[in-house]
Amino acid sequence: MKHGKKYVESAALIDRLKQYDPAESMELVCKTAKAKFDETVEVSVRLGVDSRHADQQVRGAVVLPHGTGKTVRVLVFAKGDKAHEAEEAGADFIGDEATVAKIQKENWFGFDVCVATPDMMGVVGRIGRLLGPKGLMPNPKSGTVTMDVAKAIKDIKAGKVEYRVDKTNICHCPIGKVSFGPEKLTENLNTLMEAIIKAKPAAAKGTYIRSLVASTTMGPGVKVNAQKF
Repeated sequence: MKHGKKYVESAALIDRLKQYDPAESMELVCKTAKAKFDETVEVSVRLGVDSRHADQQVRGAVVLPHGTGKTVRVLVFAKGDKAHEAEEAGADFIGDEATVAKIQKENWFGFDVCVATPDMMGVVGRIGRLLGPKGLMPNPKSGTVTMDVAKAIKDIKAGKVEYRVDKTNICHCPIGKVSFGPEKLTENLNTLMEAIIKAKPAAAKGTYIRSLVASTTMGPGVKVNAQKF
């Protein structure tokens, strides 16, 4: 694969064989960000689990201390007092039967996170096949199926991120923007890793955190010493 001049320059700053300390890796990630926009910093964590087994699933959500730097649009499926509560808490859209029809017929996805009260899951279930593949289906484990819609919205707007192991046993998760600087990114990384470690399934054997790589939207990967966590 051919890379551009900026990518090659950034890659030259990284020792491919070295695993960097978390703080040092975040400094490198910021140095290697050459794009003209504020790049997102993402980490990829390879776990020692087998995601094919239900008892080895790793999934959850955590509020990053410095947020993600992204403006999140929240759709809340609720009715009555809970719909009013969601509106007061800053929900961007309140979902109902008409919203379901809009998603089905117009393929509308003008939101980033979907929250629902338990009594509305029957309605949301109708569009599960559309929401699921996009990672938008509300789920109790990630705190998006709840009666406390105000807290859910507050957490999401404050920088709540969801982590979930994929078919290749890797969790991909954003931890902020390059403009945050190394210190804030390190704090966000530490918070995310604490949550992932706490979520370790009892059935997981051997080394749990196999490898950890941080990168920006357009930049090369930086290996992070997972043993530091």
